[in-house]
Amino acid sequence: MKKAPTRRRAPLFKVRHSPIHGYGVFAARRIRKGTTVIEYLGERVSHAKADARYEDKDPNDNHTFLFTVDARTVIDAGVNGNEARYINHGCDPNCQSTTENRRIFIEAIRTIQPGEELAYDYQIQRDSDDAPNVDEIYACRCGAKNCRGSMLEEPKKPRQAARRAPQRAAGKKGATRKNGATRKRVARRGGTAKQSRRSGR
Repeated sequence: MKKAPTRRRAPLFKVRHSPIHGYGVFAARRIRKGTTVIEYLGERVSHAKADARYEDKDPNDNHTFLFTVDARTVIDAGVNGNEARYINHGCDPNCQSTTENRRIFIEAIRTIQPGEELAYDYQIQRDSDDAPNVDEIYACRCGAKNCRGSMLEEPKKPRQAARRAPQRAAGKKGATRKNGATRKRVARRGGTAKQSRRSGR
């Protein structure tokens, strides 16, 4: 007796050109809230290696395939990456990035209908030595009503310095800051896990 052929389910998504930017990832069928859509794959490297790899990157290039896993590891989806690298940023996202056992996954945070583009908030890290036009370089064009206009994380509100009485320790000099340039780190994406500013698509 022949076995009935098993029906293979249609893929969850497909990659095609996006109205937001470059390529995007679109739902090929209904994706329920809470579904793990895809793992973010690529070569796992140290922060130092990732910085060295892209130190000559055009500062006006906002393409990024780097995702920070933790203080030691970055995933470079520009090397052996998968379709996850094409998921665009959105300020009103239908997905989020999650970390489990030092692996990054993209998960649906609401039900996504067929044909809808997948997006998550990159929350690209800000650096103290960012260019004055950094928000322009990483401008967001997601079109959401609540679009903040930038793929960067929200600027941190300055803390009010606590008032301290001046210290009068006789014969002691105040601490001096080290002068010396700090090498610019290429930005990384964020979300529940942080991502970086590197590598084109």
